Amino acid sequence: MPVNILAIESSCDDTSAAVISDGTILSNVIAGQAVHQQYGGVVPELASRAHQENIVPVVDLALKKAGMQPEDLSAIAFTQSPGLIGSLLVGSCFAKSMALALDLPLIGVHHMQAHVLANFIDDPKPAFPCLCLTVSGGHTQIVLVEGPLQMKVIGETLDDAAGEAFDKSAKLLGLPYPGGPLVDKYAKEGNPKAYRFPEPQIPGLDFSFSGLKTSILYFLQENTAKDPAFVETHLADICASIQHRIVTILTNKLAKAAQETGITEICIAGGVSANSGLRNALEALGKQNGWNVYIPQFQYCTDNAAMIAMTAHYKYLAGAFSPADTVPTARAAFE
Repeated sequence: MPVNILAIESSCDDTSAAVISDGTILSNVIAGQAVHQQYGGVVPELASRAHQENIVPVVDLALKKAGMQPEDLSAIAFTQSPGLIGSLLVGSCFAKSMALALDLPLIGVHHMQAHVLANFIDDPKPAFPCLCLTVSGGHTQIVLVEGPLQMKVIGETLDDAAGEAFDKSAKLLGLPYPGGPLVDKYAKEGNPKAYRFPEPQIPGLDFSFSGLKTSILYFLQENTAKDPAFVETHLADICASIQHRIVTILTNKLAKAAQETGITEICIAGGVSANSGLRNALEALGKQNGWNVYIPQFQYCTDNAAMIAMTAHYKYLAGAFSPADTVPTARAAFE
C-alpha cells in the first residue's frame, strides 16, 4: 500500500494543503490573503480568520486534485512551528481533528526544516551533506544538512532577515506591500552598481541587515532633500543597488560556509529564494566554484504545503509521529 499523506500549512498568511504519495507530490493548493495589502503587512487576527474560511475548500481541492478520498490517507501532517500562533492553531486543530476522525497518525512539522526539504521535491535532489541558505521574511539561516531529518544552523541573522530588508526598503521607497517582489521587478531595469551601500562586517557565518536598512534610509533622506523627485526618477537604479547589496551579503556568507566546510552541494530555500537576483547570483557562483546548485521551483519557495508534505514523508519513514496533544508554538528551536 502506498503511503499517502495530507499536509497542511498555515504558519502565516497562506492557507495551503498538499498530498504526497510515496515521496511524490500529487497536489499543492495555496490560497493567499489579499486583505493584508491595505495595512502594509500581515495582521495576525485577520490572517487566522482567513485561514478558518479557506482551510476546508483548500483541503478539499487538494484531495480532489490528487484523486484521493480521506479513506486513502496514511497520515495527516501540519505546520507545528514557528509562525503566527493564531494561524498555526487553525491548521493544527483541523489536522488533529481529521487525524482523530480517521484514526490516522499525526505528524507535526517544523516550518524551517520544511523550507530546506523543498529542495528534495523534484529531481535532481541534493546529496548529503549539503548547505542550504534559507531566506524568508522572518528568517535568514545557513543550514548544514547531513540527512533529511539531521540539520544544524551554522549561521543566522542577528537582527532583521533578508526578506525584512527587502520589504522595509520597499516601504522607504513608497512601494506597496509586499514590496520585496516589486524591488526585484524594478531591479531588472536598473544598474546594480549605480549606488553603493555598505556590507556589514559581521564575524563568522552570521548576518545583519539592520545597518543596511539605516544606511538606505539616510541615503534616501539626503537625496530627496536635494531633489524631491529623486526616488521616482531613479527607482530602477535604487532597487537594483539595494538588491545587489542584499544578495552579495547572502552569497558572500554562503561562499564562506562552503569554503569552511568543504561542501559543494549548495541549495537555497524560503520566500526570498524566488528573487531573480539571488537565483542568478547563486548559479553564477556555483559555476565559478564548481558547486552543484539546487533551486526550488517558484511554487515551493514561498509558504506551501508541498514542503510540509515532503518533510512529513521522511518523518513517516522514520516513525517520527506526534502525540494527539501536540500544540503549535510561535517559536521553536530548529530540529
